[in-house]
Amino acid sequence: LMANKEKDVIEVKGVILESLPNAMFLVELDTSHHRITAHPSGKMRKNNIRILPGDKILLEIPPYDITRGRIIYRFK
Repeated sequence: LMANKEKDVIEVKGVILESLPNAMFLVELDTSHHRITAHPSGKMRKNNIRILPGDKILLEIPPYDITRGRIIYRFK
């Protein structure tokens, strides 16, 4: 768990469990094994980065709603 100083978000690693409608994904967090829904960031959509179940990702979670997140990086 890392807190980003510029933006007030929590960065955490996770694994995609399944793909949901409307470019949403069910993600299991590495640290706590919580399951949250997440969507890819605009840069990931713009660069057409594919996200599949089983991929390891980095996501941002806002502190005011910890049930949702934004996927910001897909690990190789």
